Amino acid sequence: MGNAKQIYETGSVISKDGTKIGYRQMGSGPGIILLHGGVNASQHLMKLGTMLSDEFTVYIPDRRGRGMSGPVGADYSIEKEDEDLNALLKKTGAHYVFGTADGALFALHAAISNPAIRKVAAYEPLVFAGQPELEQFKTTIQHLNKNITEGKVAKATVDLTKDSVEFTKPIPDFMMVPLVKFILWINVRTVKGDDVSYQELIPTLRDELHLVEKTEGTLDDYKNVPARVLLLEGNKTQSLLKESLDALNEVLPHSNLIELKGLNHDSAQDYGKPEPIAQELKRFFL
Repeated sequence: MGNAKQIYETGSVISKDGTKIGYRQMGSGPGIILLHGGVNASQHLMKLGTMLSDEFTVYIPDRRGRGMSGPVGADYSIEKEDEDLNALLKKTGAHYVFGTADGALFALHAAISNPAIRKVAAYEPLVFAGQPELEQFKTTIQHLNKNITEGKVAKATVDLTKDSVEFTKPIPDFMMVPLVKFILWINVRTVKGDDVSYQELIPTLRDELHLVEKTEGTLDDYKNVPARVLLLEGNKTQSLLKESLDALNEVLPHSNLIELKGLNHDSAQDYGKPEPIAQELKRFFL
């Protein structure tokens, strides 16, 4: 089951609409739920979970549409994410939630209406709050929607890369698309156990980014979050995300914003630098 050093159990809950939500569990102590972002699953928060497991009972769900969990469903909405988290909170008795990227957005949104969430730590959630870069980001969403609708997962990956990594923009698609197809093929053949391939994960981003787009005009909703909130950002992240965190910090009633040196948007994941994040989470939740 995953890395031999990262021993975990698995469990599941049934959300309000009947969708199964599977999760990994490790450690002992107060319960904490870790919510991954887009193009990720529970496998990508195992390092962070392991670092926390000496102090907490850690639960890492595959959010709906991935791995051990059921499909996104035809009527997917941010309220469905609320319901999934609510089912997990009820089963586990946890009162602490950490989320990264879209997982951070969903953790904060659930806290508006769910008093069981006493503390939330959110790493770089994106809320549409009038940032100048939003038009460019909307174009990225349009490209992704077109590619995934047409079944072009490799092309979707290339376009996402070009939209976010400057030096890749001049490289022609006829070179990048076959390379990405090969990488995805290798990944499918090497995925084991409860892990999910990127071929399956990349299409989930389409539905997820539609929910992010719908956050436009909802900033004031977060004035109603009763929980204590820790907002985290890396100093290497994009201004679009920094402006989102500043806007949230202005409206949340009980929040603190911390910038972490040397980190970027991917840092919470196993392929990033989760150690500084784990340290901040222990300070906040203990």
